[in-house]
Amino acid sequence: MADEMSSRVPGFHNLTVEQRRRLLAAWLESDEAEVAGLLDSGGLRLEVADRLSENVLGRYSLPFSVASNFQVNGEDVFIPMVCEEPSVVAAASNAARLARAGGGFRVEVGDSLMTCQLQLFCSDCRQARSRLENERQRLLEIANRVDPTLVSLGGGAVDLQVRQLQAEEGEAFLVLHLLVDVLDAMGANAVNSMGEALAPEIERVSGGRVGLVILTNRLDHRQAEARVNIPAAALAFGDYSGERVRDGIVAASRFAEADPYRAATHNKGILNGVGALALATGNDWRALEAAAHAHAARDGRYRPLATWRTDRQGRLAGVLRLPLPLGCVGGATGAHPTARLALRIMKCSTARRLAALAAACGLASNLAALRALSTEGIQRGHMRLHRRALAAAGHPGDRKDARCQSR
Repeated sequence: MADEMSSRVPGFHNLTVEQRRRLLAAWLESDEAEVAGLLDSGGLRLEVADRLSENVLGRYSLPFSVASNFQVNGEDVFIPMVCEEPSVVAAASNAARLARAGGGFRVEVGDSLMTCQLQLFCSDCRQARSRLENERQRLLEIANRVDPTLVSLGGGAVDLQVRQLQAEEGEAFLVLHLLVDVLDAMGANAVNSMGEALAPEIERVSGGRVGLVILTNRLDHRQAEARVNIPAAALAFGDYSGERVRDGIVAASRFAEADPYRAATHNKGILNGVGALALATGNDWRALEAAAHAHAARDGRYRPLATWRTDRQGRLAGVLRLPLPLGCVGGATGAHPTARLALRIMKCSTARRLAALAAACGLASNLAALRALSTEGIQRGHMRLHRRALAAAGHPGDRKDARCQSR
């Protein structure tokens, strides 16, 4: 049944929780009681929570939602999102609906390469660098002994690069970059384990002393690119013509391109969507944000991760490029039943697919924010939903807005 279903469900927000769960169970071709059981409990038993973290007292709940209307690389999909802010889910769903008029989002994803840095202090950096480069292949073989399973699946250490740096006040030192194909894992543990195992042999070959050994969240190789082209007519609403909305979004994009103060908030809107999906799937949203902001400042000036223009057909054309260190195996993703449910909802068994969906969600979130900012303002829809949330929590004076609905 799921193959025949569409993520375009008009009025999805107006359904009851039970009706949404019933639809989700049909999407998953699963038992309604199984889905409800996971979502009611949060899926995390206390004894599992105690192993996942330290000094555990209990579990902390946040809403588990799905954004509807998404079409990515020609395929309909619901996007799971865990977020306390209702406008994030509503905005992503609405933007995905607009994107369908242009065929949805198209996403390409690069290699799953993560980098471990090894800092090396040595008396003669030139000589040490030469020795290390001569031993590159053997050093890679040593690193790959750490994780034979990863290597057997086609991943593992693929390159060792050597750079020389000079501290502002201090001696010169070398930095080695161990590049590891982590396949469908986020990869932090794999690359750090390889780096630490390699450190003694690095010291022996170079005659130097290894300092820090740790992955970098500045990712040159693990990136995704999402694109969308939306006919101007699809952007129209109320008193706003499609051309006016389109031109307002382009102007807002140029503002972010010219001003790092605006770019920071522009990018935060992108990460609203990416982070909510990461949390739903048990991924490290902190690493995602560090990688995104480092990429935004890669040339020394902080820039927007997504830009918008008018294409030759008069459509609104958006493109987003950002690093996405996401995994669908290992860590909390493997231990948390609701995270595994989120992956099932997206029919996601590879990190490449997960990154593609996250990029689409980020671009949708950015589109929604710029559309609101360039027309009626961000607060109108945001505060309507905010008041509804307050009313649900029992705050006095807010119940009159409790039935306000998102789009």
